[in-house]
Amino acid sequence: MGISPKEILKKYWGYDNFRPGQENLILDVLKGRDVLALLPTGGGKSICYQVPAIALPGTTLVISPLVSLMKDQVDALKQRDIPAVCIHSGLGWHELRLTMENALRGRYKLIYLSPERLASDNFREYLPNLKISLLAVDEAHCISQWGHDFRPPYLKIGEIRELLPNIPVAAFTASATEKVQSEIIEKLRLVKPAVHKTRFARENLRFSVVETENKSGYLLKALKKLNSSSIVFCDTRRETEEL
Repeated sequence: MGISPKEILKKYWGYDNFRPGQENLILDVLKGRDVLALLPTGGGKSICYQVPAIALPGTTLVISPLVSLMKDQVDALKQRDIPAVCIHSGLGWHELRLTMENALRGRYKLIYLSPERLASDNFREYLPNLKISLLAVDEAHCISQWGHDFRPPYLKIGEIRELLPNIPVAAFTASATEKVQSEIIEKLRLVKPAVHKTRFARENLRFSVVETENKSGYLLKALKKLNSSSIVFCDTRRETEEL
């Protein structure tokens, strides 16, 4: 490996050090291990596959469920001079063909695509000729039939291992019970994965439960004490309108 993860972090993101847990996760990916990472939202999970993507030869495939998020990620990478592209349903035939020709020439370090696109026959035709070094699966809990965000195309991702048997898989999620974790490992066919978990509790947040018969009255008192911008969550839309 020509450049270390910390050197990549400094060069492209300007940080001297990783957040707790990130570096060990990245090192496992660079060792070629399958990884299951449970990181909170805003916990820096993108760095955990973007840094290896730069360090490894070839291209990293990133599977993500939302086109808008993929586009944001690609735009941010391009601003850092990291070659990346998003393949989505909005691409015309000519643009898609040009993108895949560039991919075959190794011009991208990261290719973002939806699970639906990954499962398409057109894309799978290109897979054997792409120099893939890592398969990163974002929002991996979408593969679980026990979850609220189940997306059937995620079940097809495991089949890629037959086409790319020696490529490590890194699965990321911010919400997964033990049952969902087991299903992710099974359906993605992760082999003895390194499981990384970080603290989900935010040190800048405090939680308390208050029993009161007058919720509106208690809320008004609490807001007056805070004397700052606040967010109030309600059970129903009607309650928000009444407030």
